[in-house]
Amino acid sequence: MLWLYNFGIFLYTIVLHIASIFNNKAKLFLNGRKNIFTIIKNKVDITKKHVWFHFASLGEFEQGRPVLEELKHKYPDKLIVITFFSPSGFEIRKNYPLAEGVFYLPLDTKKNAAEFVRLINPEIAIFTKYEFWHHYFSALHQQGVPLFIISGIFRPEQAFFKWYGDFYRGILRNVSYFFVQNQQSVNLLKALDLNNVSLSGDTRFDRVAENAKHPKELPLISKFCGAAPVFIAGSTWLPDEQLLKEVILKFPEWKFIIAPHETHTAHISEILKLLPAAARYTQLGESAAASADQVLIIDNIGILSSVYQYGKIAYIGGGFGTGIHNTLEAAAFGLPVIFGPKYDKFQEAKDLLALQAAITVQSAEELSAAFIRLQKDHAAGAAAKKYVEDKTGSTAQIIKHLGQYI
Repeated sequence: MLWLYNFGIFLYTIVLHIASIFNNKAKLFLNGRKNIFTIIKNKVDITKKHVWFHFASLGEFEQGRPVLEELKHKYPDKLIVITFFSPSGFEIRKNYPLAEGVFYLPLDTKKNAAEFVRLINPEIAIFTKYEFWHHYFSALHQQGVPLFIISGIFRPEQAFFKWYGDFYRGILRNVSYFFVQNQQSVNLLKALDLNNVSLSGDTRFDRVAENAKHPKELPLISKFCGAAPVFIAGSTWLPDEQLLKEVILKFPEWKFIIAPHETHTAHISEILKLLPAAARYTQLGESAAASADQVLIIDNIGILSSVYQYGKIAYIGGGFGTGIHNTLEAAAFGLPVIFGPKYDKFQEAKDLLALQAAITVQSAEELSAAFIRLQKDHAAGAAAKKYVEDKTGSTAQIIKHLGQYI
């Protein structure tokens, strides 16, 4: 099976090179890894021990960030190295101030893993939620470096739990300890005789709760909203935006803020074709911020988590694609949430539905009906906020355990 895994990595590299000709993300992925070991040598003191945090992308960074920042607060002398797999994480957080170095993770080959582990000289390694790399996990195990999975979540359909999954189960056996989000994950791991696991919950709750307490002030957003009630659509894709157009036309007394998941020029242009009268955040001036515009498009990255403070109801995108995005950022501010049908992999979405703090929709008509209902249901937002507050505490549990290894 190892040869097949290695061949898969090789094939993935070839596909990336082809895709990079016309896909900017693929180009960033490859260019960011050029001369990566020379970059690391110039940036990191390889004679010193480091705490290595790896994140797949930006969402996982925000999820694991409470642990990283609390660890740095408690152990300020510790040096931190951060890696990302995806450009969407690295390009946003490459200058993160608490890290000695932020890098793309070299592709998972035996040679790359051995050299990377040698250069960063990790004291411990912490992976958030997922990404299980055979050679990296093996290299850490061979060097006696404790490896932790935080906010992990496992499902029966994953290869680890299939009859053919012995190779993948071997990857899991290199993990020193699992901190997982739900009881199902505990049960699945224990069924594999992996008893080094505890139910700690999801560190995202700590992150979003802290953000809701101390959001970044956005004066231009505040002026745009004025005294009107505001509907915020976060991390949207085109199918979401097509539904939103119908709702916007029906409720002229509301203001709408749309923060698309992709903010490249082509997508912003698609939104403007749907909503030609919409204003763009990057083009707002002090004088224009309080204008009579009904719709505002957030055409930059990094402020959505604070935009929610100005809303009354939220719509979370992605539910008509591969799956919904972050519902918790909105819920933490006491906003009830609406999302599309693809939410089955997200426990928090199921929980919010059960609490009647969320509504799932499949059409513009259902979205309008949900919007009308939530305008009258003031208990829904309170239930969403309480749900987040009741789920905090994962970070403290993890930090206490990590203290045994630092």
